[in-house]
Amino acid sequence: MLENLTFYLILVIITVLLVMLAKKIKVAYPVLLVLAGLGISFIPGTPKIHIEPELIFFIFLPPLLYEAAWATSWKELWRWRRIVVSFAFVVVFITSLVVAFVANHFIPGFSLALGFLLGGIVSPPDAVSAGAILKFVKIPKRYSSILEGESLLNDASSLIIFRFAMIAVATGQFIWQEAALSFLWMCIGGAGIGILVGIFFMKMHRLLPTDANIDIVLTLVTPFLMYLVAEELHASGVLAVVCGGLLLSNRSHSFLATSSRLGTLNVWSSLVFLLNGIVFMMIGLDLPQIVSGLETDLSTAFGYGVLITVILIITRIVAAYGAVFTTMIMRNFITVADRQNPGWKGPALIGWTGMRGVVSLAAALSIPLTLQDGTPFPHRNLILFITFVVILLTLVVQGLTLPFLIRKFKIQDPDFTRSEKEIDYEIRNELAKIGVKRIRDTHFEKLEKFPALQDQLQTWENRVNSSEVILNFPEYREIYLDIINQQREWLISKNREEILLDEEIIRKHLKMLDLQEEKLGMH
Repeated sequence: MLENLTFYLILVIITVLLVMLAKKIKVAYPVLLVLAGLGISFIPGTPKIHIEPELIFFIFLPPLLYEAAWATSWKELWRWRRIVVSFAFVVVFITSLVVAFVANHFIPGFSLALGFLLGGIVSPPDAVSAGAILKFVKIPKRYSSILEGESLLNDASSLIIFRFAMIAVATGQFIWQEAALSFLWMCIGGAGIGILVGIFFMKMHRLLPTDANIDIVLTLVTPFLMYLVAEELHASGVLAVVCGGLLLSNRSHSFLATSSRLGTLNVWSSLVFLLNGIVFMMIGLDLPQIVSGLETDLSTAFGYGVLITVILIITRIVAAYGAVFTTMIMRNFITVADRQNPGWKGPALIGWTGMRGVVSLAAALSIPLTLQDGTPFPHRNLILFITFVVILLTLVVQGLTLPFLIRKFKIQDPDFTRSEKEIDYEIRNELAKIGVKRIRDTHFEKLEKFPALQDQLQTWENRVNSSEVILNFPEYREIYLDIINQQREWLISKNREEILLDEEIIRKHLKMLDLQEEKLGMH
């Protein structure tokens, strides 16, 4: 590790440069990073990269999932819970089943158990890749919410399938009763452990005399502990991190101080950026190792990879239209089903966002070299190569064409008829009204004492969001903080009450209030 330290530092610099280039040319950065890693791997003298699956599962996966859960709107997740759960569990299972039968039929020596193993590996779409695209290409909020929610949960379901398939390959048998009980424990136990650990950390933040730095360190420790405890108890570490992250994110304003929230946001943003960059670069760099152990002819193996990729894309698109068809039927029987017909463009868009990535490679690499009796694991290197081809093709083909499809479809947002600027203007006005009302009702007698308070009152009355003049009076800061807290409560309440209100706008205003509070120097 240390002898290649210079090489790793160069990789970090290259990663940063490529991400900037990706933003410039409006291409999802995972695409460029994988291709760059692939290109670097062919340079003579390049150190061989060996990716330990434990490294990805424990070092990379928990913080990446935790940050994704933290950034996900619980309101949106709950609103689209049916389609999210169906894609994260039902579609992943169906995809694994289809891959199993195709592999069993077309790939010589592939049993159904091995096919399920491959299906569990390649079935979950990668959250990072889709997220990187959606950041610079605008799509209706409902579709981005569905994709975000699905990406949080599908890793858990695919890894559960992978685990059961591994047992079937190793033992040559599959006991449905035991598998069902194990599946229930992994799901319920994983979610429960994540919530319990999350509550434990909430108590720590509230009861201990922490500051911003300590709070940030605790948030860094949290996902690893969630994952470790769940895995030690044979539950789903992925679900533990996701559920715990969603809980803490939804309650963050109740146990984290302003400075802690702002600091945590900045630290986590930088950390996840670095981890994502390194992981995708390492995917490309790992190709020589994968090819070196390949026993099948390279062109034949590549053909198998193309076949599985096509099957994955077709299955997901069919599943997307199947979900629409099911919703159209179910809305006649239940009132909570979406009443609007999304047309053919929405399902096509959902179906095309199936890029594979980090979890698939980690799962493939975690396959042991030998079975329990010491015999080589059947077709291990071929499974690794097919997984790599699937990741490469979906990232490059779908990753590069998805922005074009989004622009071509021009899908109208059926939920948000008003522009962001209109909603933004309305919220600014309401916050100003709350500030004015709070001053006149509670702090009116202090106006003569604090000229700055008079200025702030005038500012809010003029509906201008400005708090440039901050005086160093403790009592004034307390008054101003009281007003900010009142505004913050209103924002949180409005977000809960209005289901169609874009939470991103609310979060922006909450952050602005945090920044205003930070100016006051209140800790």
